Amino acid sequence: MTEHVLITGGAGFIGSRLARRLSSEGHRVTVLDSLIAQVHGDDPGTTSPLLRSLDGIATVIQGSVTSSDALARALSDVTAVVHLAAETGTGQSMYEIDRYVEVNTGGTAKLLDLLANTEHSVRRIVIASSRSIYGEGAYRTSDGRVVYPPHRADAAMAAGDFDVHVEGEGEGRLELIPTDESAKLHPSSVYGITKQMQEALIMTVAPTIGIEPVALRYQNVYGPGQSLKNPYTGILSIFSTLIRQGKEINIFEDGLESRDFVYIDDVVEATYLATTSPAAAGGVFNVGSGVATTVLDVVEALTEAYGRDIPTRVSGNYRLGDIRHNVADTTRLREVLGFTPSVPFAEGVKRFAEWVLTEPVEGDNYQKSLDEMAAKNLLK
Repeated sequence: MTEHVLITGGAGFIGSRLARRLSSEGHRVTVLDSLIAQVHGDDPGTTSPLLRSLDGIATVIQGSVTSSDALARALSDVTAVVHLAAETGTGQSMYEIDRYVEVNTGGTAKLLDLLANTEHSVRRIVIASSRSIYGEGAYRTSDGRVVYPPHRADAAMAAGDFDVHVEGEGEGRLELIPTDESAKLHPSSVYGITKQMQEALIMTVAPTIGIEPVALRYQNVYGPGQSLKNPYTGILSIFSTLIRQGKEINIFEDGLESRDFVYIDDVVEATYLATTSPAAAGGVFNVGSGVATTVLDVVEALTEAYGRDIPTRVSGNYRLGDIRHNVADTTRLREVLGFTPSVPFAEGVKRFAEWVLTEPVEGDNYQKSLDEMAAKNLLK
């Protein structure tokens, strides 16, 4: 069945690629995007390659999900919604609290309110949730029990102890395991809280108004097209810019903290299936590689990819709200949607670096973002 899909935040990294994927299969695409300068530059028509990539494949409406009027215009004749629009900086969310709650939670509430109280043709909503809602995720004790450690204490990290602990379990006895969709939800940042709220609103309200909900809990998405000037996009972009500028990389904590990096093409395909497959209806799915990669491994892979030997420093600095590790259990994605992410990190980094080298070296906004966090006593 041909769909008319609205992608909120559709001029972004994931949304623009998803629009092309949908269009290639004959689906009609509308994009609603606020085109903020942090992502698209001061003059998006000329400074945003992502926006330009939508020419001829999507109808673009500039507007915010916090505007009922913009949402109403964008929803005209739409049969499916992929709700990507969100503020995304974990650290920034800890001091721009009102903005994150207004856009992420408030925008989702406005979308649902319109659908609940006006005529529409929407049959499915896919919400871009996040691994951040798991907090520290799942671990196994020495006697085989699965536990979900609490947020790490400031005092412990200040003393150089960056590991997670569960009271009464002793030291060094917790084994990191993949986190599945039944795990405890206990986000450690304002961003994570708003993503949990977005997901809960969609999964609770949509069925009551006859709409199929689907939640995708994205892990750390990366790849060609990712913003190189937005300091909140992720460490691969940040470190790439520092390497090209010849600047030192300050590695936080002890460098052994890890993330589940998932390549953009895999994320787009999973999202396409979530939007179009009947089997996805009502489901909650992790979208990740299922592999944990440490920050030290990231730095090594990037310096090799760029052929640059740059100074690094394992500083012991840390940010409040950060988690120690995360790795997704992707069994449900495979069993229900028949999809397994296929691009390994080594190959994905190579493709990413090849693209980065075709782009201009961007200005360094990363240090400014760190200075803001330090001023708020969130970076130690």
